[in-house]
Amino acid sequence: QMSNTSSITEFLLLAFADTRELQLLHFWLFLGIYLAALLANGLIITAVACDHRLHTPMYFFLLNLALLDLGCISTTVPKAMANSLWDNRAISYAGCTAQIFLLLFLFSAELSLLTVMSYDRYVAICKPLHYGTLLGSRACANMAAAAWGSGVLHAVLHTANTFSLPLCQGNALHQFFCEIAQILKLSCSDSYRREFGLRVLSSFLMMGCFVFIALSYVQVFRAVLRMPSQQGRHKAFSTCLPHLAVVSLFISTIMFAHLKPPSVSSPSLDLVLAVLYLVVPPAVNPLIYSMRNQELK
Repeated sequence: QMSNTSSITEFLLLAFADTRELQLLHFWLFLGIYLAALLANGLIITAVACDHRLHTPMYFFLLNLALLDLGCISTTVPKAMANSLWDNRAISYAGCTAQIFLLLFLFSAELSLLTVMSYDRYVAICKPLHYGTLLGSRACANMAAAAWGSGVLHAVLHTANTFSLPLCQGNALHQFFCEIAQILKLSCSDSYRREFGLRVLSSFLMMGCFVFIALSYVQVFRAVLRMPSQQGRHKAFSTCLPHLAVVSLFISTIMFAHLKPPSVSSPSLDLVLAVLYLVVPPAVNPLIYSMRNQELK
């Protein structure tokens, strides 16, 4: 047992597999998904940056989303792959702090950005005549900056709070990356109460974003269903449904992973859920967005 935090120099992550064959299988599987995510998001970033026809608010936000997705998958997957390849479980104290900070930052920024994107769709379909004034290039830049900025703020609060707690339950984490919930399990006494307060605040913010997105879409669908032309309806749906699919995937997996009762918890289930919300969305989002989108194709 560790006497205090200062003596912990590294944490031990959960290994995906015990046998060498399975470790290598996991390495190649993650490598495949990672390269697919890099390629798909890279293509979206390149297309939006280089083609002036895609210099619209919708694609500007999509470029930001692709950047966040790249950051998100790069924070955890390369380290997990390296650990599998070299049969190692360690991550340094600084590495763990960096992982928690970056993940919190990227996830908060992504949720804020998805909220902004739903506002973009709402204005485009419900107030098309005001679109140019409400979503000018300056307004878009400010909204994107606010999304990234809120992510930094959220991450600083949680990371500082988590790593100020004294840890005395060893240094083994039951997850393949550093996660606040796992570090709290190592803390002594009732020091988790502060973190609980912060978590409640985060949950409220998340619910706020979720409610805003839901209300935007209720308005959008009401407007779309009132459209006289079949073609207009089809075009409106094809720009909204991909965003709705991305939001649903993002929010449902995170909420289930963090709000499920402890009785349902098992290391293997936690692992699968983490892969679902950390690894799958960055690889799948570009596909969802480009599938029915002729301009991007």
